[in-house]
Amino acid sequence: MKRIIIIGEGPTEQLFCNDVLQPVFNAHDIFLETPKIKKSKGGIVAWEHLKKQVELHLKDTGVYVTTLIDYYGIHPCHAFPKWEEAKAIVNKSDRITFLENSMLEEIDESIRYRFIPYIQLHEFEALLFSDITVIEDNFESDEFKDYDYLLETDKAFSNPENINDGKTTAPSKRLGRIIDDYSKVVYGSLLAQEIGLDKIREKCPRFNNWIERLLTIE
Repeated sequence: MKRIIIIGEGPTEQLFCNDVLQPVFNAHDIFLETPKIKKSKGGIVAWEHLKKQVELHLKDTGVYVTTLIDYYGIHPCHAFPKWEEAKAIVNKSDRITFLENSMLEEIDESIRYRFIPYIQLHEFEALLFSDITVIEDNFESDEFKDYDYLLETDKAFSNPENINDGKTTAPSKRLGRIIDDYSKVVYGSLLAQEIGLDKIREKCPRFNNWIERLLTIE
């Protein structure tokens, strides 16, 4: 059985990997391990710490290592490689690909072939907009604070990954405005399970490319 370590930001990502990804990866004889980022109180940490964790896991020659981290949570203080150069790239998808490649180049050359860096555009919650009927079906009318904003968001973004990263308009902020007492940990994986991995992959091309790469490791 092949093994992949997915380093995630917290319990939501762990539940998503275990409950949504693992059943699909079982069919490809791939087992997922889902440690959280070390030295984190929830969220991202400085690149130097994340790099050490990646290389520590890669010492196990039988595993591939990847990341599941939100672009929205990365800031200049985290000192990710070539951060300032990346900011000059207007297209956000291209910018994140540049950052991922820069992360890869920082890993020791002898082991980097087993590292598949992935940054979610813009954050995990974007995936939950892949099928808003699931959101509609899982909450009562009195649990919606702003139902029209759900419809507005769905209409504006055919690709949920393009939902912007503004302080009030990022995917998680939108869900907080739409749903009363929205909790990422409580609802994130449950909604993703009901949406289904196939639908998420259909709607979110960068995410789909990541999954495709993981499913085809040798």
